[in-house]
Amino acid sequence: MHTPNASSTEHTDTATRILDAAQDLVQQCGYNAVSYGDLADVLGLTTAAIHYHFSTKADLGQALVARYRKRNAAARSTIWTEEDGARGRLEQYVNGYVGILEHGGLCLCGVLAADDETLPEPVRREVRHFFAEQEDWLTTVIAEAHAEGAGLAGYDSPREVAELLLATIEGAMLTTRDRGPDAYRARLHRLIDTIVS
Repeated sequence: MHTPNASSTEHTDTATRILDAAQDLVQQCGYNAVSYGDLADVLGLTTAAIHYHFSTKADLGQALVARYRKRNAAARSTIWTEEDGARGRLEQYVNGYVGILEHGGLCLCGVLAADDETLPEPVRREVRHFFAEQEDWLTTVIAEAHAEGAGLAGYDSPREVAELLLATIEGAMLTTRDRGPDAYRARLHRLIDTIVS
């Protein structure tokens, strides 16, 4: 088995620290409001050190969303394995977003989507892949519930319900943010009731 040397481990650790700090800042302030100078201040690094790991802000943004997608996919896989039914899966999925609010941020890709027209193309592409993955997964969960007899709340297909649910999950993060995570969770769980009742 290959054991990384100290310099490669240090390189990875610094890149991870940069991504962690960038994610926190973007989730709170937006993509366009965050500069390499901001990251340098937070991390105690030079901007040159950040450029060493991520040559451009587009490189950083693309890496950030790719990591976010990977982590989200792992979370959805765990939910699918640990929860048997659609209600449990949907509630646990929503609870992941509740956790983001509890830490003072918004969904990374939701924040980035607000800046869509000004995002570099590689970042925009990653964000769109993220939302497509969410809709596909939610469609599968809702289709399973529908096959077991759940209604579709007046919609024609599980895909339409998935689109509605995802839009509400993302939008309600903004509209209920000042009321706190509990209000957000309650609102989304009421919507889930209409999907799986």
